[in-house]
Amino acid sequence: MFAQLRTATLLLLAITVLTGVIYPLVVTGVAQLLFPKQSNGSLFRENDQVLGSELIGQAFASPRYFWSRLSATSPVPYNGNSSGGSNFGPLNPELKKSVDARIKELSGTEPLNKPVPVDLVTASGSGLDPHISPAAAEFQVSRIAKARNLSEEVVRELVVQHTEGRQFGVLGEPRVRVLRLNLALDQVPQKK
Repeated sequence: MFAQLRTATLLLLAITVLTGVIYPLVVTGVAQLLFPKQSNGSLFRENDQVLGSELIGQAFASPRYFWSRLSATSPVPYNGNSSGGSNFGPLNPELKKSVDARIKELSGTEPLNKPVPVDLVTASGSGLDPHISPAAAEFQVSRIAKARNLSEEVVRELVVQHTEGRQFGVLGEPRVRVLRLNLALDQVPQKK
């Protein structure tokens, strides 16, 4: 019996070291060597300062910036540790209430002579989506142009430049990365 206990203990220690120490170190090393940007969170940096991540949406509240999709994470918006949707179904009164509140909020900032894109009034499944649809970006163009004293054509051209097509030409929908677009917007000289 002592021989079996000793064998089991040695096997447990060997597997623990192999799968709990050696394997994670090898995978981390390979990831850092082959995919350093991705393995470190796909962060945008400027002058050694992290401005955000390509993979996680961020809250932009200023009228000078494009706004992201709503975040379903709480209490801290866009917190990757609490990722997840609201799980409200389309017939849930709470979903309708939150959508109506968001439309009312947008009506104070945008001319509502055009339909509000659904991605501006709902969260994505993860609550962290860094993209908006081209329609959601177009919806915000006049507000941003006015806030920055730019022509709508200049802002619209930036949206076009930062619109990504379908992945492999067939998967998903065209999308705009909000962080990249807002960083590009900051580089445009404003009219006096």
